[in-house]
Amino acid sequence: MLVDFGQASLWVSLASITFNPTFWNIAAQREYHTKWITKLCGNDPQRGCYAIAVTIFVLGLIRDMLFNHALAQQPQMALLDTHFVKLVAACLVGSGMTLVLSSTYMLGITGTFLGDYFGILMDARVTGFPFNVLDNPMYVGSTLSFIGVSLWHARPAGLLVAAYVWLVYHIALKFEGPFTSMIYAKRNAEPTVAKRKKKL
Repeated sequence: MLVDFGQASLWVSLASITFNPTFWNIAAQREYHTKWITKLCGNDPQRGCYAIAVTIFVLGLIRDMLFNHALAQQPQMALLDTHFVKLVAACLVGSGMTLVLSSTYMLGITGTFLGDYFGILMDARVTGFPFNVLDNPMYVGSTLSFIGVSLWHARPAGLLVAAYVWLVYHIALKFEGPFTSMIYAKRNAEPTVAKRKKKL
């Protein structure tokens, strides 16, 4: 048996993976429309953005803890328990972390953690590494890390979870991409609207 679907920890891990992007998309979109987080943070959007950043970070740590716990209860595959596979796993985790950390460095805290939903917009699109290589390097990097950890522990179940991680991110992007584009399109249209008013 490659995957033990009878382990409750596997389903708890999948639930956590599902919850995180669902939570931050709903919370951030409600923030954009109602400013509910900003209001809770003394009408300070910067503080509100940092609050959700900490929340997302902690949820990520919990997700990783639940994933590792689930892996420990899953069967190992002898075919994956080799030095070569561990080398590949280490490269994947290293590459994944590089993508995630370099993305955060390029975007900054507010750029990484939904600052645009708080009205904290970037002046221009980030085009340096890793954004000159991938459109969504943070999600790709996170998925690579899941794959790498699964291979390191020789657990096929982890590879199944990693595939689910990518599916969840792919679905999340269907909501995040258009919404973020709308925010910036609205910002870019404002000067045009102001000019028209002046002419009138």
